[in-house]
Amino acid sequence: MQSLEALTLRHVLNRSAQMYADQPAFSAVGGDPITFHELKEQVETLSGLLIEQGIGPGDRVALLAENSPNWGIAYFAITTMGAVAVPILPEFHPDAVHHIIRHSESKVVFVSEKLFSKVEDGQFDETPIFLLMETFRPVELGMSRDIVREVKAAGLREFRKLKEKALRLAQMEPAEVKEDDVASLIYTSGTTGHSKGVVLLHRNIVFDADAVKSIVQIAPGDRLLSILPLSHTYECTLGLVLPVLNGAHVHYMDKPPTARALIPAMAAVRPTCMLSVPLVIEKIFKSAILPKLTGSAFKRLLYGFAPVRKKLNAIAGKKLLETFGGELRIFCIGGASLAPDVELFLREAKFPYAIGYGLTETSPLVAGTGPANTRMQSTGWPLDGVEVRIDEPDPVTGEGEIIVRGPNVMREYYKAPEITKSALSDDGWFRTGDLGKFDKDGYLYIKGRLKNVIVGPSGENIYPEEVEAVIQQSPYVLESLVYRHEGKLTARIHLDYARLDEEFGSLPASKMTQKTTALLEELRTTTNQQVASFARVQKVFEQTEPFEKTPTHKIKRYLYVEQEQ
Repeated sequence: MQSLEALTLRHVLNRSAQMYADQPAFSAVGGDPITFHELKEQVETLSGLLIEQGIGPGDRVALLAENSPNWGIAYFAITTMGAVAVPILPEFHPDAVHHIIRHSESKVVFVSEKLFSKVEDGQFDETPIFLLMETFRPVELGMSRDIVREVKAAGLREFRKLKEKALRLAQMEPAEVKEDDVASLIYTSGTTGHSKGVVLLHRNIVFDADAVKSIVQIAPGDRLLSILPLSHTYECTLGLVLPVLNGAHVHYMDKPPTARALIPAMAAVRPTCMLSVPLVIEKIFKSAILPKLTGSAFKRLLYGFAPVRKKLNAIAGKKLLETFGGELRIFCIGGASLAPDVELFLREAKFPYAIGYGLTETSPLVAGTGPANTRMQSTGWPLDGVEVRIDEPDPVTGEGEIIVRGPNVMREYYKAPEITKSALSDDGWFRTGDLGKFDKDGYLYIKGRLKNVIVGPSGENIYPEEVEAVIQQSPYVLESLVYRHEGKLTARIHLDYARLDEEFGSLPASKMTQKTTALLEELRTTTNQQVASFARVQKVFEQTEPFEKTPTHKIKRYLYVEQEQ
């Protein structure tokens, strides 16, 4: 295979347009695909239109839209002309959207019709140009929704008419794009409540996408079904740049990936590869698989015997693969830790899951492993070319903060030199804030976030994520949060109310309350039997509503912990 001569997104696009010219690149589910040759042509056309709007190298261009082929076209149009893409998560509050546009000083904003309302009331020092993502045509603040819909309905007719002029503009004086030029400015939405702008270079993103070949192989003929937001680094690097680099075909859904929409989409696409977060597969396991395997006392008894459980899980695994279209060979999981009981099922079901660990600041992947080499509760080996160390490891446990150095590490936090200095050493080591350790074979294990660690009564480190994983092994638990409250280790537990209704719905309200109280206490007791004595839960609260989460489905811990400490 032709090697990468330059770690730039322009080189990635040009190389793929040459190597995979007639292969399908992007399509909507059930729609006609655009080929890699057509992708390059449309990218250059849109770059020309941006030049016509006064955009040049280094200018910031924001992307506020749902996943679609046009999102990828816009991303490559921005980055291959030397401008900087500023992806904005669609779930962000309008105030956060306005702040990002102002803070990044974006001159153009690609916005979808559905999300146009999030920018309508924005107050900007210099109002950017708004281009509708569906058509690449300009829209203005204050336009009625009817007019915005008309702009959308016009399709790409005008865009195609302008192709010749736009291409001429783009080719007059093509700006040089270097590996150390900024490609993307991504604003994180972490569990701490503080959003920072992460500056990623072309070299960071392209190196990371290319380095994945040491873990999994993606090639022409592979079909990906995109279900995570492209505005997050995980999906952007590994779900967009990686398949473009390797000639694979990405399919985009035109609606949120709920079970009702996802199942027919998987049947239509028959994906060979998917990217996911643990929450997706955990929900499938707890809501669709486990109830069938443990739906009665007798079934639960049988499932408790390891040989029987393994056979049942293997049968369920075959059915699960059929649900995913029958041709899945890589199911990549990242973004958060995977529950041990769910991972055990995936292993015994012979489901082809790959696992990875990374952060926005590392473009994102740091370590991972493909389906053939997964190890229970490990996130795999560091990527080739990436250094990973445990800083000041505990002499007994070997645990310490994970630090990373390599071509995938960000340049800085945007307009935040002090925060950058605290996270990034002079010799390039990035402090992840995650705690971990290596085993004798070089597999990396993530223990939790450094800031979440609770110091026990005799100075022991309590990792709340580990206690939560034990709690969540119960089929009656959807989510949990462990923290210290009034000096005691406390758990908030969100139960599976649909399952409770199915099993105990006939009980009177007063009896149902008693049943819930008894269940919470039983959970506390069984959890304490499986954790160290210093990590035993002393108080349990019922969390009646789902926890509020970040767009990548991590619980916003600060909303529940800080208010009670």
